[in-house]
Amino acid sequence: MQDRPSFDDLIELFDKYGGTPEVYLSQHYRRFITTLDEFCSTWTDRGRNRVLDIGAHWLHQSIIWRQAGFELTAVDLPGTFEEQSVIDIAADFGVRLLKCPNLELARELEALPDDTADVILFTEIIEHITFNPVALWRQLYRVLAPGGRIVVTTPNYYSAKGRAWRPLRFITGMGGGISVDEVLAVHTYGHHWREYSRREMLRYFKLLSPDFVVVKARAMPTYALSVVWWKRMLQLVLDRIPLLRPNLHVEIALPAKNQGIVARPHW
Repeated sequence: MQDRPSFDDLIELFDKYGGTPEVYLSQHYRRFITTLDEFCSTWTDRGRNRVLDIGAHWLHQSIIWRQAGFELTAVDLPGTFEEQSVIDIAADFGVRLLKCPNLELARELEALPDDTADVILFTEIIEHITFNPVALWRQLYRVLAPGGRIVVTTPNYYSAKGRAWRPLRFITGMGGGISVDEVLAVHTYGHHWREYSRREMLRYFKLLSPDFVVVKARAMPTYALSVVWWKRMLQLVLDRIPLLRPNLHVEIALPAKNQGIVARPHW
């Protein structure tokens, strides 16, 4: 494991470019670092370092991977990538910005030639998708080079706080999934429309393409422990039970391109 930038290091760096959403970075910093370390622990082909970061937001994760020696192309909504601070830090660190206003069609990814990404970061994205993702995966499959890998992180449906353990809401007639309160009170990008179990993640990529091979599927412990002592102790206890851990880290390899994306949506 290499030395990684501390949270304070990143805040200081982004402050040079006009600042960044510190609350968001504080909530996700440990996830960024853990994801990178977990990936590097089994990625041996260090000469292949072209990374496509889907949903890169303010480039927090992209800059961390860039500092670790990877080449970065970052994809996100135009609004984020039109902020001057994001434009400036991307230019100085050599991060290519690709604006994508409609991830469902992902036509902007057509600007990327075939087989030009060795790693695709799909971190904390899959649970927010409300559209059929097959067209998007066709583009990502095309861009991913044989021998490459997709890194997916997402909340664990069966975590101690997951929706799997809320039968009272079901039997009182209040349904399942996200609540009406969340639909009305939270911006769309805040919803976890569909959280997955480890087994579901395995099936997800099996159905997409027989070319995909899941090489890692781990339930990860809490990324950011509470500062309240009793909550922190409870998190540590629950983290000892893999099923109840709050996060999933899944890596999908593409050894060769033979059959392509075989999933076919229909009405």
